[in-house]
Amino acid sequence: MKELSKEMQFFIFLLEQYAYAKGMPADTILKQWDECGITMRIFRMYDLYHCEALENAFQDIDAMLAEVNDSSKEGSA
Repeated sequence: MKELSKEMQFFIFLLEQYAYAKGMPADTILKQWDECGITMRIFRMYDLYHCEALENAFQDIDAMLAEVNDSSKEGSA
């Protein structure tokens, strides 16, 4: 069996930690990220996120979600 890449291992860790911090199941968080189209954007941030505090990544993710939500509100107005 092939081992997961370090990027995927970290992504799973980040997802689980973010879900725990939000008090939500990880599958619900992943679905939200997928629906907002930010999953791969988060995955590609490995080089930055793995060497800084998780709270910084959480703030970035929250900002991405807010940006998507703001855009969708503007589009429906």
